[in-house]
Amino acid sequence: MWKKFLAAGLAAATLTGCGSGGESAPAPQPAVTSAPVPSSAPAPEENPTRGGEGGLRIAIVTSPSTVEDGSFNQDSYEGILAFIQEYPDASVTAVQEPTGEAEASVQAVAQLAASYDVVVTPGTQFAGVGAVAQEYPDTDFILVDTFPTDAQGQEVVLDNLYAMRFAGQESGFFAGVAAALETVTNQVAVVTGIAYPANVDCQYGFEAGVNYANAHYGTAAQLVELPAYAGTDRTGANVGGNYIGSFNDASGGRMVGDALISAGCDILFVAAGHAGTGVFEAAKESGSVKVIGCDVDQYSQGETETGNIVLTSALKVMGPNVQRVLESIQEGSFQGENVLLGADTGSTGYVHAEGRHQLSEETLACLEEVYMLVQDGAIVPPGNFSEGNTPESFPGLD
Repeated sequence: MWKKFLAAGLAAATLTGCGSGGESAPAPQPAVTSAPVPSSAPAPEENPTRGGEGGLRIAIVTSPSTVEDGSFNQDSYEGILAFIQEYPDASVTAVQEPTGEAEASVQAVAQLAASYDVVVTPGTQFAGVGAVAQEYPDTDFILVDTFPTDAQGQEVVLDNLYAMRFAGQESGFFAGVAAALETVTNQVAVVTGIAYPANVDCQYGFEAGVNYANAHYGTAAQLVELPAYAGTDRTGANVGGNYIGSFNDASGGRMVGDALISAGCDILFVAAGHAGTGVFEAAKESGSVKVIGCDVDQYSQGETETGNIVLTSALKVMGPNVQRVLESIQEGSFQGENVLLGADTGSTGYVHAEGRHQLSEETLACLEEVYMLVQDGAIVPPGNFSEGNTPESFPGLD
């Protein structure tokens, strides 16, 4: 049943967007508090009741960006706000851990876990929250885009933790196909923050999408990678790509964006959180470069005095999934599990709503075709740890 719900959520995302700005009608104001760092987070009453008087008390901990990053964190946060619109007695506290370091991120969660009904944590740096969830069995946890690990670093499945990973390689694949079909200079690139598995998934998917378009649609796009910005994944392997080294360094994003534009790129796929705003600035100043947004509809962030730089956005449907899990907690049907979400559940995609993209009709037709093939499993884009598959060799390429 929730597959239908997610499909509707994807449609809504492509229509209204999840980034900051835009002209959508203002949402009702839920009960929201915020704190810049974990140590100053306001603590609710001890032993709060779950879904009882006062409603669910929810905390969202983000690192290093805030819930207003216009991308990954914000989409998860908006899922919470959508839930609060349904259940106005619920409340949310937004807490930023500013370093982006895994140990600090997990410690931020540990400091507040006992005081909330639910803790939402978006990002790979929160994988270690599994150990916190084991320590606080009366708190439910929603982990976005990674699976939990225990104190020994082993992946675990817990009764009080719902972990959702997204097939980011699928979203990246759609971006790569679009870039290859729309480029004029035949030079395209992907810019990411840190080589966490989810980001390498996006990178590899993008590269695979470019290769697929070249093989099946007669394009001749070339992938541009600057050795100075190559990424190193968690195994120590050099994964190439163009990594800023941060999700919060807009000036670093600007440097990488300028370098790629100087190398001849006219389309950049930007999957770098707040650091990506620097890439957007570089594209805007160039006057001729387009970007493809990531995770959420970023069209509103691409506005300039003369038009818009956003070609489309690759989507992970995080908000509706967070909302769905919160509803299960409220209704008493919550079940902890680790789930991989992709196109088959409407959880990955690309923006194609009228007025929110600049894709040609030909490109839209090709994207619709490949989306169905990915959804059906005929194309399987490679990820960071896809055994035997690479951007140059994956099911569906030949």
